[in-house]
Amino acid sequence: MCSFDPEGVRLHFDDLVVVCLCAEWCGTCREYRGEFERLADRFPGVRFLWWDIEENAEGLGDLEIGNFPTILVRRREWVLFFGVMPPQVGHLRRLIEIFLEQTIEQSRNYALSSPERSAWQTDPYLAGLGHDKENQENLSK
Repeated sequence: MCSFDPEGVRLHFDDLVVVCLCAEWCGTCREYRGEFERLADRFPGVRFLWWDIEENAEGLGDLEIGNFPTILVRRREWVLFFGVMPPQVGHLRRLIEIFLEQTIEQSRNYALSSPERSAWQTDPYLAGLGHDKENQENLSK
């Protein structure tokens, strides 16, 4: 079910990308991973990536991950969501459904619609998440 392409996956900028930032030592993360993988199966047009923050700490730069699971959702170059999410996959499923209903223009407008989301767009470390092929495990088929 879970595969990793060592050459990485080139993302098309139209793709919706969901990155889960977790740690192997975290019991909640280990339990959540199976649900996250099943969610990836449910949304074949969405790129799902698993990022172990302990193994790939250098790729996070100055980002503070305070709790798990921390989720990043991006569309094209726009970060639509970044934060801790309850470890019930239904919350993430609904968020993905909402973002998939948006047009590209609506996603752009949403990404710029608050000071917090606007700040995400200029954060160089958030910009790299979901694009760095070496530091994440691709769970999409």
